[in-house]
Amino acid sequence: MRSASIGAVLAGALALCGSALTAVPAQAAETGVEIKKVSVNGGKSIVFGISRTESFTISVTASDDSGISSDLAFLAIDREKGDDYWSYHGVPSCTASSATTSTCKLTVKLDRDIDLPRNTLAGPWDVYVQLKAKDGDYYGGVYGTHPVKRRSTLSVDASPEPVTKGKAITVTGKLARANWDRYVYAGYTYQSVQLQFRPKDSSTYTTVKTVKTDGTGKLRTSVTANRDGYWRWNFAGTATTPAVKTAGDFVDVR
Repeated sequence: MRSASIGAVLAGALALCGSALTAVPAQAAETGVEIKKVSVNGGKSIVFGISRTESFTISVTASDDSGISSDLAFLAIDREKGDDYWSYHGVPSCTASSATTSTCKLTVKLDRDIDLPRNTLAGPWDVYVQLKAKDGDYYGGVYGTHPVKRRSTLSVDASPEPVTKGKAITVTGKLARANWDRYVYAGYTYQSVQLQFRPKDSSTYTTVKTVKTDGTGKLRTSVTANRDGYWRWNFAGTATTPAVKTAGDFVDVR
């Protein structure tokens, strides 16, 4: 299911509508049900590549003096930006840990019927919680926000190998990220990426310089090689794209 205005939904879901989670409980209607904890994807950003093998879990622990009912339980994460809207939602499975407290979990697994969102929707998504107590008390509303990001990739190549001490080497690479609209990884343009070096006998990388990707996401710079060691690129990430770094590329200096 894919549309610029209608989001992907779970099969069989009710049509009722970071840590990374940022709580905003003032937006929720609350009459006795107490939300103890909300966890989305274990506190990590939800990161989608270009496949439908992704999954994540929304978990909510809540209590009420009468206990939590499974009636009307509903969890969702969604975002609207301009004309674009996307939602992953459904009925959670609730398990009581005591007479008053339950944990409700919803696991979302993308498949052929559950699609990726639009590129424009990367960023903070609203986390919606709806729970009812056995005595009729009710909690429903946006509890907080959680980041949903486009997976990033980064490559490195340092050459020539080997190189004469004091001579220049060229370090290249490419920063790309998932394009959810086209199902490809496309260059992430004009982003600052750190070039880092680790001597052969050390376990610590040091930043040598910062380089910006070009109009296709490519990186290229020259540095002087003075000793054996490993060269890598390190991208700090943005609000829509996670951090990523390469493995070190070893250069033998002779």
